[in-house]
Amino acid sequence: MEGSMFYWIIWVFWVYITFFMNKQNLYRTKLAAGILMFIIFSNVNFMFMGFEFYASGLFMLLLSYIIFSKKKLGSLLYAFICSFIVTISYVTFNLFVIYDPIWVIFQKEWMMGICFSCLAIFLQNSLKDRLLIIVSGTMQGEILYAYYLSKFEFTYPIGSIAYLDVSSLAVLLLVSWSILENAGTIFQNHFHFLEKGKQKSS
Repeated sequence: MEGSMFYWIIWVFWVYITFFMNKQNLYRTKLAAGILMFIIFSNVNFMFMGFEFYASGLFMLLLSYIIFSKKKLGSLLYAFICSFIVTISYVTFNLFVIYDPIWVIFQKEWMMGICFSCLAIFLQNSLKDRLLIIVSGTMQGEILYAYYLSKFEFTYPIGSIAYLDVSSLAVLLLVSWSILENAGTIFQNHFHFLEKGKQKSS
């Protein structure tokens, strides 16, 4: 069922941020509010210049551009190149699905989520930058893909619930990978804290 993956993943993130994240975290409230707005916009769509847009996708794209605008010129240029690579990869993947679907060996959403999250890991080092190029790159890919299909008089909804399934899965995979990357530091800090506690008690 389209959308089930998106709603499960996004609600898990919201529950964690709202109830389990450190309340001293400066981004906690903004993240929780942003996720709620994202969910509300997921079913809002409108027509613009002959294309059907879903508001949640545009909301993510606009937010990523705002964050990009705060980067320094060198970092911004590299982020733009990475985002463009993801955009081309996204369009190419979808075109391959149309012209040669036999190579889609398992569920399309999982293939796309794994491919783009791996691409983001190779291109960027931090979780924040990986998420940014995934969000901006895939949404730009949606727009470019819809424009290409319009040349053949096919309609394609931009940022639909099917796209949200893919993007949310990619985000989940990136967050999971980031946790694995930092697992050593987390355990080290945890055991160091326990050792301090034992020393004090003794």
